[in-house]
Amino acid sequence: MGVSGPIRVVVAKPGLDGHDRGAKVIARALRDAGMEVIYTGLHQTPEQVVDTAIQEDADAIGLSILSGAHMTLFAKVLDLLRERDALDIKVFGGGIIPEADIAPLKALGVAEIFTPGTPTTTAVEWVRANALRAE
Repeated sequence: MGVSGPIRVVVAKPGLDGHDRGAKVIARALRDAGMEVIYTGLHQTPEQVVDTAIQEDADAIGLSILSGAHMTLFAKVLDLLRERDALDIKVFGGGIIPEADIAPLKALGVAEIFTPGTPTTTAVEWVRANALRAE
């Protein structure tokens, strides 16, 4: 970070899950709040997500996962960020993630998890407060 300008967020759908409505809703809410959003589309690999985040100088990565592979996919993204010395990029996510998995995900380094029914304003406020760019 340390770059001025709007917060830049990569919103991604990793894995085989083809349901992207929630990702698009969050992407639009972040964009409408003045952030720059890069939506990667469906069926991204963790490597593609991390490559995009680094190339786009992203401040945060938002993963939408409904497939049940959240433990594996979040861990892989965080491992790749660690390997690329890019852990300053905050990772958050949402989707169908059981309550019992949220604490272990946070222990891995996921900054926040938003479950179904979370108002978009809550996610926007969290990103604004936690992915700040220098003015």
